[in-house]
Amino acid sequence: MLRTMATLLSARGGRGPGPAPARNAEPDGEVRLALPSTLPATLGCDAVGVPARYGFRLLSRLPGNGCVFADSDWWWWIVPAGSDADLRWPLPSCYAADAYVPDRRPQLIHRPGTTSPYTPPIPLYLMICQLTGVAPAWAVPGACTRL
Repeated sequence: MLRTMATLLSARGGRGPGPAPARNAEPDGEVRLALPSTLPATLGCDAVGVPARYGFRLLSRLPGNGCVFADSDWWWWIVPAGSDADLRWPLPSCYAADAYVPDRRPQLIHRPGTTSPYTPPIPLYLMICQLTGVAPAWAVPGACTRL
């Protein structure tokens, strides 16, 4: 049975407080998403966020999910650093370098069944494009355009 976002983020069924938020506080109203220590981010760590209304659809349709964090408004997928190179992530998605996101107390809601914390960025990008109705587009490095 699917639980609502409020249920996922609230205390677990009245059995006391849920786990502490997975975050490191920063002074400017942002936090860096903290990965579990058993999932090293050897390729660096960025995050791609989408409004919560897209969260369950993305999580259920992607062929592989890494760590996913969520708060009441946004869901964040961990991707390797530099996953924005030559890509324009479509609105309303948000790319967060170094996984610094607005401090809305995001919590880890999905842990991968592998030893990698990453969601593959290209399938994530294509799925976000599909959900938002935006045609995928990326630049080819070094290619020139004809006039």
